Amino acid sequence: MSRPDGTSPGSGAGGDLFQIGELAQAVGLSLATIRHYDELGIVVPSARSAGGFRLYTRADIERFIFIKKFKPLGFPLEAVQELITLLDAVRDGTADRANHARLEQFATQAEEKCVSLRDQLADAELIAANIRARLRAGKPRAPATDSEP
Repeated sequence: MSRPDGTSPGSGAGGDLFQIGELAQAVGLSLATIRHYDELGIVVPSARSAGGFRLYTRADIERFIFIKKFKPLGFPLEAVQELITLLDAVRDGTADRANHARLEQFATQAEEKCVSLRDQLADAELIAANIRARLRAGKPRAPATDSEP
């Protein structure tokens, strides 16, 4: 199966390259979201095909998966972008003490959000259990009909 630009999936000079549709399917994000992240510079395509199609690597896919997992913690996109930049600096060996200190802040904030989410989950589970208990305690009534005297 060839792509619209004439290449086949996984072809490319840098190893496996994926078009935006393949990336969207792999990570479960919409094309619009992926394009938006590109426009903001959060995750830009690693390459472009001769026809101008965005091409992404497996590392890009991992980055999108990370973002998708991080977003539910409620951080704004600017914070996501900052975090990715800091993590890249650690990976590249260019992070300084300030970078490490900022990453510690992110870790603490993420842990605090986890506690909050656990509390919300516990509340939701109690509500669901309460509703189920009330359903079990009550007796179902037959629906009224117009033909009853």
